[in-house]
Amino acid sequence: MIDIDFDFRTDTPDGADPDAYSPTLRSYHQRLWSKPLPNGVVFDLQLTAQKYLVHQSKLGEFAVSSDSVIPSFKKEKRLQAVFQEIPATDIEAFRTLGYTIGGMMIFPSNRVDGKATINGSRGFHPLIKDRFDLTLECIKRFYINEPSPLSEVLGRYKTFFSLFGNFKNYTQFFLLQDWVIEDSQSIDFALPFDGFNSLPLPKTVEEYLIYKNKSSLQIALRNQRIFRESIST
Repeated sequence: MIDIDFDFRTDTPDGADPDAYSPTLRSYHQRLWSKPLPNGVVFDLQLTAQKYLVHQSKLGEFAVSSDSVIPSFKKEKRLQAVFQEIPATDIEAFRTLGYTIGGMMIFPSNRVDGKATINGSRGFHPLIKDRFDLTLECIKRFYINEPSPLSEVLGRYKTFFSLFGNFKNYTQFFLLQDWVIEDSQSIDFALPFDGFNSLPLPKTVEEYLIYKNKSSLQIALRNQRIFRESIST
């Protein structure tokens, strides 16, 4: 059974990244996403010594890794004044929720032509800043051939995204329905979306609380979806 309250930091060596070193997280990813794709082929994920998880079939070979997708921005220098106004226990509770399975995703892990992966690109791009809602907006646009700040990196993994056919199938496969509205045609943003025209960080205590509360709700709802799926399979 999937424990939706499990904090993946608790079985990770001190100072290590749960995305890479939590055995529970890796086993949960393997169990959850080894299921039929829209085309009927099972996306069977296997543990290997060299790679995090790998799928091999007539569709090709796909290596994937884990990514914690809901940042707390705790180390963001621009937000230190904001954090002084919010109880540290509230921030830590948000971080803890972010390290449950509802706050985790898999993305392709192979480097194409030595360039950055999706994980790296979404973290370092100044118009994304690791925000998952903005990442999903980029993926949505990719499926309908519209440009975004992540167009180049997503294009390098076109074969992976083609496994799902369209954005709606992608969100349903990964149980992301609580990040989309209007039948997967729009993203339910944690903060008002300005079209990638400004730094996407909360600027005030009020904005941070809106971001935190919205993101927490989305993680919690996805955790419930994951729990229901895990007990039905």
